[in-house]
Amino acid sequence: MPGGRLTQQERQQIAAGLADGLAYAEIARRLDRPTSTITREVMRNSSPTGYRADLAHRATQQRTHRRRQTTPQGPQALAQPHGRDAEIVRDYQETLTTVFITSGVPKMMARVLGCLYTTDEGSLTASELAQRLAVSPASISKAITFLESMDLVRRERDERRRERYVVDDDLWYQSMIRSARANDQFIETARQGVTVLGRNTPAGARLENAARFLDFVSEALIRAAEQGREVLYTRTPTTPHSTTEPNPGNTPTTAPTTTA
Repeated sequence: MPGGRLTQQERQQIAAGLADGLAYAEIARRLDRPTSTITREVMRNSSPTGYRADLAHRATQQRTHRRRQTTPQGPQALAQPHGRDAEIVRDYQETLTTVFITSGVPKMMARVLGCLYTTDEGSLTASELAQRLAVSPASISKAITFLESMDLVRRERDERRRERYVVDDDLWYQSMIRSARANDQFIETARQGVTVLGRNTPAGARLENAARFLDFVSEALIRAAEQGREVLYTRTPTTPHSTTEPNPGNTPTTAPTTTA
């Protein structure tokens, strides 16, 4: 059933699909599962010899057993706000983390982002992150340094002078601008190459076309980011202390909406 845990039969179908050279999206379609579920399953359970359904199923059972032994006293066992189911939230956090990983974010950094984005506050201290992810403070520090360099998180101090790591709406804008400007150095260097190689030569024309294309795309992206920035600050109404389940349909609702 979509949304439930993978069965051993589904894992065998995943293994068969991989052996046939099917893409993750096609395997997901055949199983009526999200592509991210298949991606996470294969990434988590692949070995040097590839993905094996029996080993994957056994490893999942062992992880579930360990989780049941270790999490009752841990932070993940605490009640979720707004009536959320802690297990469902944890599974969603893993799915979101997988999406970050497949987009190119290293695993530890993706785990930090997934943890931050699934908190209502959008901010946690280093010790809170280390506790929730069961990793060392050094791992958190390294991850935050990387994420800051990509404009994906920022630091601030709370009223107790503790350093907190934050994901908020403006970071999407800043990250988009940074991404657009990342091509500037190549554009400049390519145009230097046009002068060196000759504008009317095949090599020079290739570099000129690349520079013109990236310049156009970068400027269009910046304009779109500027025009769309107001979307980040258009707040969906929320009801304080609401415990209402998210509305699965298209009917307007005032239930809290996670924005970042």
